[in-house]
Amino acid sequence: MSFAVFETEVARINDILCAVNLLTWDSRTMMPAGGVEARGQQIATLVGVARDMATGDALQRAIETARAELAGAPSDDLRLVAVEQAAASIAKLSRIPAQLVAASTTLKTQAQADWVKARAADDFAGFAPVLERTMDMQREIAGALGYEEHPYDALVETYEPGMRWSKLQVLYGQLQQSLIPLLAEAKEAKVRGEILDRAYPVDRQRQFSSMMATRLGYDFGRGRLDDAVHPFEISFTRADVRITGRFRETWLPGGLFAVWHEAGHGLYEQGISEQFSRSTFTTDFVNLYAVGGTSFGTHESQSRLLENRVGRSRRFWDLHFHELKAVFPEQLSDVTVDDFWRVINAARPSLIRVEADELTYDFHIMLRSEIEAGLMAGEIRVADLPAIWRDKVKSYLGLDVPTDTLGVLQDVHWSSGMVGSFPTYTVGNIMSSQLFAEARKDDAVESGLDTGDYTPLKSWLHDNVHQHGRSKSPSEILVAATGNELNADAYIADLTAKVADLSS
Repeated sequence: MSFAVFETEVARINDILCAVNLLTWDSRTMMPAGGVEARGQQIATLVGVARDMATGDALQRAIETARAELAGAPSDDLRLVAVEQAAASIAKLSRIPAQLVAASTTLKTQAQADWVKARAADDFAGFAPVLERTMDMQREIAGALGYEEHPYDALVETYEPGMRWSKLQVLYGQLQQSLIPLLAEAKEAKVRGEILDRAYPVDRQRQFSSMMATRLGYDFGRGRLDDAVHPFEISFTRADVRITGRFRETWLPGGLFAVWHEAGHGLYEQGISEQFSRSTFTTDFVNLYAVGGTSFGTHESQSRLLENRVGRSRRFWDLHFHELKAVFPEQLSDVTVDDFWRVINAARPSLIRVEADELTYDFHIMLRSEIEAGLMAGEIRVADLPAIWRDKVKSYLGLDVPTDTLGVLQDVHWSSGMVGSFPTYTVGNIMSSQLFAEARKDDAVESGLDTGDYTPLKSWLHDNVHQHGRSKSPSEILVAATGNELNADAYIADLTAKVADLSS
């Protein structure tokens, strides 16, 4: 019975964190502007309660008695794994003072509201004070967690276990070496860029993207699609996994691919083993977050796999372009499937990360990572961010940044206190290619991709990634599925093949 007591204590914490997720979802989608202050206090109260329960005597006693009950159990017994994983994560959480957790949580809701206003008004100066406080708190959190090499490591590891700034720098260098010549070659490809700038009514964009999200496997019976300033996915157990999108009438890919990206996240959370609901394996004790994905990078691998490896593939559009054309007959009357495939894969350096093509996307991540590392080391001041951002965009992408809305204010992450999460997008890109290459070795998966039946791919991902929740580490999942640790070779091969097709 001791393990049952442990399960009950963890389930109660998970319930509270799911309620926090629900309040967060509402604050980003439907909450009136006047609710910001009260909502911040509500979320802070619930997160504080969850932290007190996680670090309190009741759960500690439950851990110790469960350990005694499971003495002699094999190391891979999931009950023992759950107990030891919870104990290790709670020890890490305990290093962060309770008042710092409460203060950063309260600040988050206000910062997000200030960010939305500043973004709309192109007013970085109005956002800078709350961003300064956010970064000060993140440096405090990094110091409390501890690190050996760089303060950024402490934060990155909360999102991607085992990752370090030094490892990222090596990885980024490898990618730059391959991406720079590929980007130069891809820019020479002839594409009909005007196709994407036509007027595509938003309601029909939503209709088509939702239809295809369902076909790719997202279950609207356990989810929904709403609008947000910045697209995201969030779950309240596998039974309620919600996604959001952002649609613009004159930028078709922004709506379509954002929905499929978030649907990839949604498939992950909907696919977590039912036995793991309200358990250690769907609870991030360090970030006090109810989530089933084992890491942010693994999560991104699922969204980028659907968005890019499937959604931007030539075969996908050979199969489905006629359906898109039926939804937009006037806009696409003079467009062939080859025209469309080329333009959605064209290398078009842009200012906006979430609308970036595959060949430039990782440059967006690199510049953000460099800025975050500099902020955490005290080498960059918040006041200097707009100028630093402009310089890095010019260096990496060759573009001039006309406004802060299109520059340093474009992402929600810093207002959410998610410093250290940006590198996980590149980790996810790399992992997506490794997983997709392995999945395609399965005849049923390959046949399904060829005919438009995406159930075998969903099943493969469920069996190899989704169902495990947080019961396995990112490395364990990747090695078990592919036989290899994180390696950029498959990703570079995918991009090289795509550029060759574009150039032909």
